[in-house]
Amino acid sequence: MAHKRVAAPQADPYFPSHGDPRYRVHRYELALDYRPASNRLRGTARLSAVAGGAELREFALDLADFRLQRVVVDGRPARYAHRAGRLRVRPAKAVEAGATFTAEVNYTGNPQPLGSQWGGLGWEELTDGALVASQPVGAPSWYPCNDRPADKASYQISVTTPSAYTVVVGGRLLSRTIRAGSTTWVYEQAAPTSSYLVTVSIGRYEAVRLAGAASVFAPRRPVPQTGYVPAGLRRQFAVDFGRQTRMMDFFEDVFGPYPFDEYAVVVADEELDVPVEAQGMATFGTNHLGGHRRSERLVAHELAHQWFGNSVTIADWRHIWLNEGFAKYAEWLWSEHSGGATAATHAATAYDRLARLPQDLTLGDPGRRLMFDDRLYQRGGLAVHALRRAMGEGAFFRMLKGWIAVHRHGVVTTAGLAAHAAQYTSRPLDAVFDAWVHRPALPPMGEPDR
Repeated sequence: MAHKRVAAPQADPYFPSHGDPRYRVHRYELALDYRPASNRLRGTARLSAVAGGAELREFALDLADFRLQRVVVDGRPARYAHRAGRLRVRPAKAVEAGATFTAEVNYTGNPQPLGSQWGGLGWEELTDGALVASQPVGAPSWYPCNDRPADKASYQISVTTPSAYTVVVGGRLLSRTIRAGSTTWVYEQAAPTSSYLVTVSIGRYEAVRLAGAASVFAPRRPVPQTGYVPAGLRRQFAVDFGRQTRMMDFFEDVFGPYPFDEYAVVVADEELDVPVEAQGMATFGTNHLGGHRRSERLVAHELAHQWFGNSVTIADWRHIWLNEGFAKYAEWLWSEHSGGATAATHAATAYDRLARLPQDLTLGDPGRRLMFDDRLYQRGGLAVHALRRAMGEGAFFRMLKGWIAVHRHGVVTTAGLAAHAAQYTSRPLDAVFDAWVHRPALPPMGEPDR
């Protein structure tokens, strides 16, 4: 089913200095050369885009402090100004309303994370390699982009590094070419992708195929799954990610077909505070291994984001709970399915925890300061559970599959979820959304689930 874009896009209310709603990009082609020893990046970015409803005499790209070598629009050199993370481009000839255009930027420099209240965002140099963790606005740390979650595009990414390193990008590997001690890896991500969900991981990894088989939950072709792991951690990885193929089968049964061609998991040879989600890929740290499956809920959480957040993407950051609430609830569903605590038990535990904390977070519009507060994750899971209880089992799970199918590779809002859910039940749901999503006070939990 074709997805309709959100009309008249506006600047993101949480990050108004990022992105430019006057145009949209439908494809990026990135050619990168990275030298880990010196943390030196040389890049060429080619963007294919279309102007919005007005003539485009100027447009902006988000890009960190790189040295620019040239900027070209439709084959002609363009005037530009590059300050404070914004590259303002003035084409030699204005782009007509609704017309397509291409922009090419050549740049070089030493990439580094962009500072934020959550720490460094974007390209991060590791002890021996690099990774990208861009959520929410770190993508400009390594390539010029229209950094808005709703502006989704396809990507082709070519990365050249010394041959000792493996390069992993979310998408399908098209080619790997070795030449004079360097290897060029070319990946294609055909599905529309938000800028913050594009990632690169560079390190000394061994590839581990995760075997899947058609099952009662997934009679279709198994999704190809690969782990990229430091050599000494393969045994631990085999345990900690040993149930991921079963998890994929279960999520396909509950949410619908996996929305991308394949799924990759990288274990960076570093400790990471939290795993990193990206389209078709997730990155974990060595601290998430141990051979005891203690981080399995995080494995479930990151996999669930492929449906909630990556395929079905928020229109702007006010709606972040649609990503995190459903991914949190997927943790609880997997626990229930795999013989652990039920979703109702997890919900009760989360409720007790939240009841002891300040009641100053509004789930449907938490504000920039609280958008990644742990309470948003827990409250989001509770809101999904409240919806399940209000709708009933059959209607709720039909609604979930419908939500993913209707909005596959599209963008969504909280109001859109409320309207969608209402189609699956005659029971009124306004009170559920009002109490759990639009008011900060924690509502009564109601009678225990039976």
